[in-house]
Amino acid sequence: MQYPETLPLQDHEVVLTFDDGPVPRNSNQVLQILADNCVKATFFTIGEQARASPEGVRKLVAAGHTVASHSQRHPLNFNKMTEEKAGQEIEAGIASIKAAMTDPNALAPFFRIPGLMSAPPVEAYAEEHGIQIWSTDFLADDWHHISSAKVYELAMKRLEAAGKGILLLHDIHARTVGALPKILNDMKAKGYRIVHVVPATADMPATPTEPEDWQVHPTSETTPVARWPRLPNFVFTENEMLPAPAALNFDLTEGNLSLALASANRGHGRGVPREAPWPRPAAALVAGTDNSLPAPAAALFELPEKALATIQPFPISMHHFAAGEIPATIKAASAVAPRARRGHGGRKISRIAHGVPAGAAHPAARPRPRLAAPAAKRSLHVASLKKRRT
Repeated sequence: MQYPETLPLQDHEVVLTFDDGPVPRNSNQVLQILADNCVKATFFTIGEQARASPEGVRKLVAAGHTVASHSQRHPLNFNKMTEEKAGQEIEAGIASIKAAMTDPNALAPFFRIPGLMSAPPVEAYAEEHGIQIWSTDFLADDWHHISSAKVYELAMKRLEAAGKGILLLHDIHARTVGALPKILNDMKAKGYRIVHVVPATADMPATPTEPEDWQVHPTSETTPVARWPRLPNFVFTENEMLPAPAALNFDLTEGNLSLALASANRGHGRGVPREAPWPRPAAALVAGTDNSLPAPAAALFELPEKALATIQPFPISMHHFAAGEIPATIKAASAVAPRARRGHGGRKISRIAHGVPAGAAHPAARPRPRLAAPAAKRSLHVASLKKRRT
């Protein structure tokens, strides 16, 4: 899931791995299920769990399973640790697991990072101390709050999609205990083989493999694979620069316009690029201005005298002028202010005087049209509302 290499497994070969144990209540049941099916697995043990249940670690070794390290406290920030901090966590877990064993040499030099939080500092420490980091090829999500049936479904579905690989489970959960018998039974029915991985020793040398066997997606010998062609590895025999063309080779004239080419004198100090061998075009200069456009005749802007009479001025109102800009003609026309009238309650109401052009009759002097006599008024009864005290 994280690296381009995995274990050199053949098709339909599966490696069972269990993390986070031992927890006697569920780990002992997992051990019994594996023994009933004659299956060996790899257990990545937490250091604190080994100190809390050393007998569980010794049971794993006695049953012939591979016991490896899963850190001391299972922190989920290995990807943020320095190499020194990661080394302390790894070594503390190894020490705790070895202390629980009768033979400390039974601990395999395998390590799985908690939460699969891989990072270069952790990998650098493991490589320096000869520790092999394990990831996984597919999961069953048994650390989530799901049913045993769902754990079985995910394990088989992802196994069939991968065809082979490392399966990660947790021996500390009851849901894993409930799903494990059916997982092993279906693996056997579908032709899968459980592979037990152990560290190589002098008495048991490493399995002969090829580098391609460790690849997650090895190249096929039967299926053609398209590859990009490699760039030719050759050197030019002649590296001379082509001569720069002269400015006379370019015809830059069009009509009476021409482009004057001038080379800019640029400095060659630090940080200033050298001048390119090609000429740089300067600003365009007009060579001649003989063909100038004729000036329009004055007769084009003259208007007939009769046309002036048709242009009527707009009605002038007070809001057409700003404060202090009222023409004298408007001031004279509006000198006579209208009389004010009083409304209901004796409130004085003023009329707004609008400016009138000179020579025009004042609105008060204009005859008003006669209005028809108003109809007889009808009596209107209005109900009065009185507030009542509560």
